[in-house]
Amino acid sequence: MNLNLGVEFNDTIRSLIVEQLRENNSQDEFLSDEAIVRKSSKVRILGAVGKASGLPAFPQVRDLADSELVGYCDPSALSRGLFVPLRRSNEQILLAVANPWDYRADDYCATRFPDEEILKVVTLASEVSTVIEGTAASSGPSRADLEALEVDEFSLEIPDFDVTRQYDEPIAQLVASMVSDAIKLHASDIHIKTEKTSIAYSYRIDGDLGSKVEMPVKLRDRIDAFLLNLMRLPPEERNKRPGISGRFTATYYGRAVGVRYERHRTYRGYHVTMRLLDKTHLEARLGMGTLAFDEETLFELEKAMAVPTGIIVMSGPTGSGKSTTLNAMLRELNRPEDNILTLENPVEDEIPGVTHCDLRDSSEFKPMITSFMRSDPDIILMGEVRDRESAELAIEAAITGHKVLTTIHTPRASQIIERFEQLGMERWKIAQTLKAACAQRLVKLLCPACREKQTGLSEREVRLFQLDPAWLQRTVYTHRKEGCPECKGRGYAGRTAILEILPISPRIGDALAKGQITPFELEQAIRKESNLPSLRDNGLKLLEAGRTDMDALRKVLDLTYES
Repeated sequence: MNLNLGVEFNDTIRSLIVEQLRENNSQDEFLSDEAIVRKSSKVRILGAVGKASGLPAFPQVRDLADSELVGYCDPSALSRGLFVPLRRSNEQILLAVANPWDYRADDYCATRFPDEEILKVVTLASEVSTVIEGTAASSGPSRADLEALEVDEFSLEIPDFDVTRQYDEPIAQLVASMVSDAIKLHASDIHIKTEKTSIAYSYRIDGDLGSKVEMPVKLRDRIDAFLLNLMRLPPEERNKRPGISGRFTATYYGRAVGVRYERHRTYRGYHVTMRLLDKTHLEARLGMGTLAFDEETLFELEKAMAVPTGIIVMSGPTGSGKSTTLNAMLRELNRPEDNILTLENPVEDEIPGVTHCDLRDSSEFKPMITSFMRSDPDIILMGEVRDRESAELAIEAAITGHKVLTTIHTPRASQIIERFEQLGMERWKIAQTLKAACAQRLVKLLCPACREKQTGLSEREVRLFQLDPAWLQRTVYTHRKEGCPECKGRGYAGRTAILEILPISPRIGDALAKGQITPFELEQAIRKESNLPSLRDNGLKLLEAGRTDMDALRKVLDLTYES
């Protein structure tokens, strides 16, 4: 049983925590231990840990931390024990721990702070990691450091790639620094591009590629070979295949971060993209954190999830958070009585109790899904519908009584129907099985510390985006071009998901199957009947609330039409 706090507890302690969860809510009396934990939020579980250990529970401690005090400690020791000192006052140390029963915090403080009283509070493991990260200096190399690197042969023995330790091999240290800084900055991707006389890397943060860090061209082949070695691939592979896919794990202050590697040949060398699969700073729960959709949208999504069979399709471009939303839905659907199977390439977020299957290449899709159908599944998640074969299998699974979650690439929710038709699916089959068509985007949020206030949008913007004239006088905010220290010079701080949903009722499905209504007319009819917000509506709500600006919206939404 996983308590979902990022901390391992033994069976005795786990029982104490579950007992506290039961005492706090009489409605949980007849639920199993697994069900109680599954329906409890992290904050509620943390409160139970605090009561079981007799310590105050603080869900958020990052604002209490004294960076100088934290910097006085060994970050590796803090990460291994999942504890961090927060404040020093009157010969007392306020210490935050993620596991109150772990002796390592006491042993460390006895030697580091022998003459001071230790006052403990319990917090989330992610909070401890955030405090440690915030005090760790950027380890990115300077140009002089890069020029001084030697390119002699490095050791091929790297049992575990810990990106926060110091390596003797210069190339290993360079790549470790590159990945470590990317994780600290919450980058989604690292890009390494080669030119005729240079090689450079850059980070994608909040959807935008940052400035390039130039490196000497002499490092090109060694970096390439080192990354292949991380995945146990010989350097000769780069001459055999135009594209190479792989995966390795980076250890960052005691936590594992998956890195999905993609390399393709270019005219001057190669281009590498490394996707960081770091879920520790995300709260992938429907209605919470980045998935805090409006109430009506969330209600319709939950309503579609309650239908025992059929397909729920999530659309949007690459990097729009589709997989995160589907995994949040799986968490809601995850019950001991249901057999849930996923088919992904790659598996990005493991959920306890769900059987995840990783596709190595496209040739495995058909035999794997055929095997799925013989494995008595109740719910199937297919990573993506991308061709006729995958569309047929998704439709067939839904017709034969399964609940199917999947993704597809279309700009709008109503175009999901057209896309299935383009892949050769008959309209009546789509209408019979499709229960909800959804489209999602990730919108950058303004940095609250440096956002700039302005009165109204320009006349050109109002006309171009067909907005109400009231926007000419309405107070809005925009990002500061140079940013501030809080947002590290970006002007934005994080992203949030916006979602539009088209629920397909039996009546709407019948009209669609008979050809009495087009997909676009279907969208208009649902909007008129239910007042469900479109992507455009949700984006403008964020703009009106001062959480984003027009520059961020126009990058992810086509605002030139009215829904």
